[in-house]
Amino acid sequence: MQPDEKIQAHIVSVWRESRKFLSIGGKEGMLVLTDKHLMFIHKTEAKMKWWKAITQRQVINFIKSKNTMIRHDGYDEDELMNDVEDERNVELGFDDISSISFEEKTWGSVLQLEYEKNGKKEKFQYSVAQDWVKYPAKEPTKYMKVDWAPFVQYIKDRQKFTK
Repeated sequence: MQPDEKIQAHIVSVWRESRKFLSIGGKEGMLVLTDKHLMFIHKTEAKMKWWKAITQRQVINFIKSKNTMIRHDGYDEDELMNDVEDERNVELGFDDISSISFEEKTWGSVLQLEYEKNGKKEKFQYSVAQDWVKYPAKEPTKYMKVDWAPFVQYIKDRQKFTK
């Protein structure tokens, strides 16, 4: 992340699942879109109290408007800069993304993403969770229907090449 980057969209309570054959489980995190990168942050310094409040507020916002180009109070470029330092978090330049699209399922909206990072091809799907089960493992029980179109278009408009 570069010091002059600005957050364009910030979505919490995101469930990421691998699209590989025989992959099991997923990870909870947040998707952060800046003017130069897309990041999936699942190791964050953000406080649990803040996270709970923001996820509840986000559910209400998505019920009112399905637009994914949203930002949340209490998490800005400084916090993102700290979180990105953890190599377990994923930071992608727009040109690292070989394919990005979205799909409406009966249960919710899915962002499909394919990219190559460090010579390794990855395929993931991202969904916004509304409700969770905590035991035996944390997993979403209900997903939100959101509009990924402006999010996807923002990235496509800034890619230097098309595949």
